Amino acid sequence: MPLVSLENTITLAMSVRDRHASAEWYRAKLGFELIRHVDEAGWSEMQTKTEGVALGLGEQSEPSPGNTVPVFGVADIETARRSLEAAGVRFDGETETIEGMVSTATFYDPDGNALMLAEDLSGR
Repeated sequence: MPLVSLENTITLAMSVRDRHASAEWYRAKLGFELIRHVDEAGWSEMQTKTEGVALGLGEQSEPSPGNTVPVFGVADIETARRSLEAAGVRFDGETETIEGMVSTATFYDPDGNALMLAEDLSGR
């Protein structure tokens, strides 16, 4: 039995120089639809053509190519994090929360690949 109960969503997060321009590129080239721009967080989300899979665009002045991080949706991030930490999974810092939007926590697989948990707070 898995340690964490994941929801049926995943966001593939990547860093881009200009998320508004990138969102337009993904719309025009791949037909993705804009979910939202969150300017105060430097974040945009696009709905891909696959149900439950979104593309997250985080703005950075110098993004590194190949920096995609899978972000797994969970109903309760604190419970999920405690379960994984109890099993020896390494996390990077504290859980971060943007009130009314999301709580996230970065963790690593055995090879050092970054992954994230995210609890959607927008419906609260």
